[in-house]
Amino acid sequence: MTETIRVLITDDHPVFRQGLKGLLQALGVEVVGEAENGPGAVRLAAELQPDVVIMDLHMPGGNGIEATRTITRTSPRIGVLVLTMFRDDDSVFAAMRAGARGYLLKESGAEEIARAVKAVAAGEAIYGPEIARRVLTYFTDMPDPRQAAFPQLTEREREVLELIAQGRSNTEIAGTLYLSQKTVRNHVSNIFMKLHVADRAQAIVLAREAGLGESRA
Repeated sequence: MTETIRVLITDDHPVFRQGLKGLLQALGVEVVGEAENGPGAVRLAAELQPDVVIMDLHMPGGNGIEATRTITRTSPRIGVLVLTMFRDDDSVFAAMRAGARGYLLKESGAEEIARAVKAVAAGEAIYGPEIARRVLTYFTDMPDPRQAAFPQLTEREREVLELIAQGRSNTEIAGTLYLSQKTVRNHVSNIFMKLHVADRAQAIVLAREAGLGESRA
């Protein structure tokens, strides 16, 4: 027989808490407590040790981000499911960094909320469709940090620096890029000047710190 999921609801609106409580109880979820702000959620979570804390984010008297961070740090077994009206990226990623396992909007349907509570209780991460799209778009559109590094270099100089970071000699670089050794030496000199480094070793350190040189042919 499946154990009953124990939930703590945190929201500053009594009417919303009551409605959510009724919904969860109808689905067989045990609501063990209610809190109206972050500090209250932290206190009750420590006392009641629920399986899941449903957390609003912006509440008078203490926000949900700090409460989520404290709960996940002090009681890692407790899963936090954010249920809020805020859909902006700052709120989503702040909640994720604080340790929330799930993020739903308050407009979510009963089935979606029930599924999220069960998933978070089981240790899974779950996000509503819109939030999942935001997360996917964020990581899909995130520029490669290697492309953003050293904007003062030309594309060819970046190629040379990549090979320097791989430990290639000027002769090897010339052969790889089909350049003369003199041209490679000129590129290397320009790179040293633009990066304000004295030698190859310093250039390699800077390049590898930026993620260059990780792939070797």
